Amino acid sequence: MLTGKQKRYLRSQAHHLNPIFQVGKTGVNENMITQVGEALEKRELIKVSILQNCMEDKGDVAEELAEGTKAEIVQIIGNIIVLYKESEENKQIVLP
Repeated sequence: MLTGKQKRYLRSQAHHLNPIFQVGKTGVNENMITQVGEALEKRELIKVSILQNCMEDKGDVAEELAEGTKAEIVQIIGNIIVLYKESEENKQIVLP
C-alpha cells in the first residue's frame, strides 16, 4: 500500500503525463488489462482516460485495472485514472 506522502509524490510525477489508454463503451477486457500491465512494467506510472460513452462506473474501472495488473490506484480525478506499479526491470521512480 502507498502512504499519503507517496501518493502525493506520484500525483506530482503524473501531472504532466498524457493518458495512454482509453476505456470506452466496451469497458475493461483481458486484452486491455494485458496492455496496461505491459505499459506499467515499462513506465511504472500511467494515466488511463475514461471516455464519455463508458457505461461502467469509473471507480469500478479503476478497481478492475488495478486488480488485473496488481497496480495501485494513485488517484481518480475527473475521467482520468492514475495507476502505479513498481517495475521489475525498468525501475525509474524512487518513492519518498
